[in-house]
Amino acid sequence: MVVFALAAVLLAAPFQDPAPSPVPQSAPDPDSPVALEDVEITGKPLDRMIRNFVNEVAAPNRGRGLARWQDDICVGVANLRNEPAQYIVDRVSTVAEDVGLTPGQPGCTPNIMIVASGDAAALAQQLVAERGRAFRMGGSGMDRGGVALRAFQASEAPVRWWQVSMPTDSETGMRAVRIPGECRNDCTDPRDMAPVTNVFAASRLSTQIVDTIFRTIVILDVDKVSDLSVVQLADYVAMVTLAQIDPTADTSAYSSILNVFEFPDDAQGLTDWDKAYLTGLYDAERSRKNQRAGRTEIADSIYRAHYGLQDDEAD
Repeated sequence: MVVFALAAVLLAAPFQDPAPSPVPQSAPDPDSPVALEDVEITGKPLDRMIRNFVNEVAAPNRGRGLARWQDDICVGVANLRNEPAQYIVDRVSTVAEDVGLTPGQPGCTPNIMIVASGDAAALAQQLVAERGRAFRMGGSGMDRGGVALRAFQASEAPVRWWQVSMPTDSETGMRAVRIPGECRNDCTDPRDMAPVTNVFAASRLSTQIVDTIFRTIVILDVDKVSDLSVVQLADYVAMVTLAQIDPTADTSAYSSILNVFEFPDDAQGLTDWDKAYLTGLYDAERSRKNQRAGRTEIADSIYRAHYGLQDDEAD
């Protein structure tokens, strides 16, 4: 875990936008979203609501399954004061550890980069212009595409994020897609251009190729996040960095940290919906070749995670 100078990792020049310490916001909204623990009471089938939640928030890359981090994460924060920056680093790392990941030690190289700015759109545009390969490496299925990247730059959201993932061999952890400009051996044979995947269990229904997140870039608009508590902000960042979350998702029907800018009093931190989603995502085997079946597998995992959370609260 590290609070780092972004210039050494991604930028040619650092940004020095001042960022006030977040403060709590009040004013409850009368239209409270549904909490996960209350779903059965309302008479809405839990499994259907979970599937609707997955379909709403999940944003896999085109033609790929849902990605997640594989083993280690290292969180870095730039342009925030030390206290809130360190809290965000620690909180994201703690949530990552809760789902089975290993947070990096001090001095690690960040693969989750969180940057605060007074002009978030200008920063996003500069980052893409100066470090375009950090956003689009060119490999098949590694990002959400040019349209999504332009939306990332033009967004007016308080928090925007961009993730890069890699199709990998679940047996070996090695990448399963060719990166332009890279090859094995001396590149004289066309077969040197593609990675080799040894298939251990061929099947029309299952696959050993899974998708692994390996870089997330988050930009905070300091003026638009200043009304949140640091707890709310850190949990929001944790949710959008540890899973592929659709920035246009409408989660107003659910009690989720993703609603924190619309329903701040209903989202003081990660809710049961959020915890079940993350737990289910990281518990799922992701062995289904069909993408719809893969989402069903994760939804089933979330269903089990929901009852696991209930049992933990009852103990």
